[in-house]
Parts: sequence; structure tokens; C-alpha cells
Amino acid sequence: MKEFKPRGTLMSRDSSLTLKASLLILGSLSIAHAMPDYSGLPPGPYCAGRYATGRCCAGRQDDCSAPILSTTCYCDDFCNRTREEDCCPDYWSHCKLITLPTIDPPISEIRQCFYEGKYYRHGDTFKSNCNTCKCSSLGIAAKVLCEENRCLIDVDLLEELANQRDLGWRPGNYSEFWGRTLLQGIELRLGTLNPSRSVSKMHPVKRHYNPDALPREFDARLTWPRDISSVKDQGWCGASWAVSTAQVASDRFALMSKGAEAVYLSAQNLISCNNRGQQGCSGGYLDRAWFYMRKFGVVDEGCYRWSGINDKCKIRKRTNLKAAGCRRPPNPLRTELYKVGPAYRLGNETDIMQEIIISGPVQATMRVHQDFFTYQTGIYRHSRVAEIYPSGYHSVRIVGWGESLNYNYPPTKYWIVANSWGSDWGENGFFKIQKGIDECEIESYVLGIWPKTVPTN
Repeated sequence: MKEFKPRGTLMSRDSSLTLKASLLILGSLSIAHAMPDYSGLPPGPYCAGRYATGRCCAGRQDDCSAPILSTTCYCDDFCNRTREEDCCPDYWSHCKLITLPTIDPPISEIRQCFYEGKYYRHGDTFKSNCNTCKCSSLGIAAKVLCEENRCLIDVDLLEELANQRDLGWRPGNYSEFWGRTLLQGIELRLGTLNPSRSVSKMHPVKRHYNPDALPREFDARLTWPRDISSVKDQGWCGASWAVSTAQVASDRFALMSKGAEAVYLSAQNLISCNNRGQQGCSGGYLDRAWFYMRKFGVVDEGCYRWSGINDKCKIRKRTNLKAAGCRRPPNPLRTELYKVGPAYRLGNETDIMQEIIISGPVQATMRVHQDFFTYQTGIYRHSRVAEIYPSGYHSVRIVGWGESLNYNYPPTKYWIVANSWGSDWGENGFFKIQKGIDECEIESYVLGIWPKTVPTN
């Protein structure tokens, strides 16, 4: 080991030491620089082998030292400070006649990290947002080492968004998302698999109508208040494909039957039973979900309640409501499960508007960027700062549209959309998103269906 002599350029210190100072030494547990540490060695004799009791060197003297291991330790009053790593182990007891309290572990083994306003002892693990951190010793110092996951709620991103004056919407911090990684959000809060293959197989329907006759504003919740289903919360189950399918079908059964078949259809039925080519809480395709409902049908929510997990299917295919153990349906003439006709695609903005006015809410797929998770209110348009991070596909329910009047500026058109993250998110579970520009691809893959209702008495 090389001889360590750091003192030649340092100024001298006061040589007095009180009990208060000794306690300060015990309190100074964070060692920020790499220096020899002899305090854990046997008590000597080191200073006692060269100097009389209580008569070690005053002031600062580089030659006031004693051999230790293959180098030297010091016995001068420069040791009268809170960091004395190169001082002899018997400096306090021999030179100053002070016996330090016994602590466990010894001073040389105590390590402490200061991180985000808190102290942590060596070996402590803790969470910093979505990352697990540990206070680890590096030599005689201690340092916090953390995972480097991108967090779903990122403080720096929130700050960037808040500073964008032309954002058009207000972001916020959701406690439900805090502590989760961005990848967890994409995998478990979205859940629609890339629709590109499905889009290529499905041609849009042709509608005959006058686009100029369409109103500037429309909200299905106001037009049919008793028939539009409420917002659901899919939880940490990546199954927006199933939730949006069940909700659009529920709305349309209520509307087309004029309230005679007002039901909440079971998304769990789809997650558990529509498993051919689907991945349950890990994602699914919309065309396959509608094909399953068309061929086999589903039951209502009361018959197959939401669990948000991939469980075993509890209903036999090609069965009826009674055999499935379901209660009597709203329409007593219904015996079969709820089925739909073939799903069809809406080709453009006005086709979507016409469809909602005539038949009710439609299903749409959108690309979700990280900033969307922070949406609170306003007309959403994704920020460029979020484009560089991973994104995923999500299925939602468009229930209407409107225009925001901005003085001295053209009005901003928007869709009114139901999400599936509960009513505490966004505007009571809904959000507005810019309309007519295919924002986040929300106008690229929009579907409608006709429910197979049964006649009433």
C-alpha cells in the first residue's frame, strides 16, 4: 500500500474537542470521498507507542504519525474533526482522553446514503417511483444505485408538458399510475393488438347522406341518457379489446331495442372464452372479438362478472342463457346468448358522425403515447416530447363530437370518447381528442355492428 500524506496543503484546525464534537462524529455517517479508514482496527498502540498520554502533537504536523499496516496513521490535532479516516485508531482515547461510545456496527462500517431528501443505511432497498433502489457501499463510501426503467408517470415529462403553452389540454399525476413502468402501462392498461392486419381485411361501408346536414355538436349521452353504458375500469388487465367490444354492443342492444334489451354485456366472457388467437389480459384483436360474438354470443355482466384475469371459460359454447345459469333477461323472449351481425368499418370523419347519430357509439382504435396517461382535461393532441418513447394500441368508444370556440382563432373540433380507466381518470372517465386530423390514428380503424335483438310482445 502506498503511503498516504494528504495534509501538507491543508490549514490547521482547532485542537479542542468536546463531548458534543464526539457525538457529531457519530452522526456524520456519510463518507463522500475515498480516504484510508483505520477506525475499525484494534486500538493500538499506535499513538500510544510514540507519545505520552494526552500529549500528542498540537495543531497540524505531517510528521506526527505512527506506523500502521504498511503505511502511516496520524496523531495530530487535525484529527479533531468529523472525518478522521486517516487518524490512528487510538487517537481519541490516547491523545484526547475521550472514550467514544460503543456503537454497532463500528464507525468504519456505517454507511449512509442521502437520496431525494431522505437518509438510507447501507443495504436498505426502497422504491423511487417505478424503480427499485439500494444504498450500496462502494469502497468506504455509500451510493444509491437504482434501476433505470422509464416510469409511467415521469416527473420530467409532466414538467415539460406543463410548460407548453399551446398544449391545449392539462396533464396531471394519477396515483393509480405512480410506481408503474411505462411498459407496464402499455401492456396492462391498453391491450389492443396492432390492427394493421385486420384493417387490410375489412373494407369500409358506403353511406348515403348529406355531410353538410350533420350537426356541429352531438353527444349520445344526452340524446339517449338511459341507454349509454357507464365508464368501466379495466384495471391492470390489457383487455381494452374486450371492454370496448362489450360496451359498444351493450349500447347498441339498448338503442336498437328501444330499451327492451338494456344490458351490460360481459367483457370477462370474451377474455375467458374468446381465446383462439387472442391473449386475454395480454391483448386481443377486435375483428376476432366481434367474430366470436357473432358466432357464439356472450352473456350479461351479472351472469359472468368482471375479474380482470385470464381464467378458465365457465360457459359452454353454443349454449343458451338458462343452461349458462343466467338470470332472466330484460326481454323474457330472449333465450339465446347475445349475438351481433358482422362488424363493419367506417371510412372517414363524416361516416363516423353519421353512424353515431343513426346507430349509436362506435368502437375506435388509437395509438397511445406516454403523455396520454397524464391527461386530465381539454382537447388532447399528443406532444412531440412523448413520441420518442414506446407506445401501444388501445380501443375506446366514441360517443359524440363538438367544437371548442377560441376567440380570434378557428374552432377546434374534437371527438368525445369513453375510456376504460375508471371515472377518476380524465373528464369523469371521458376525454376529448382532436377531430378530423386522425390524431393518434383514432379515425383509421373505427367499427360498428348491428345487434341481433329479439322482438318484444
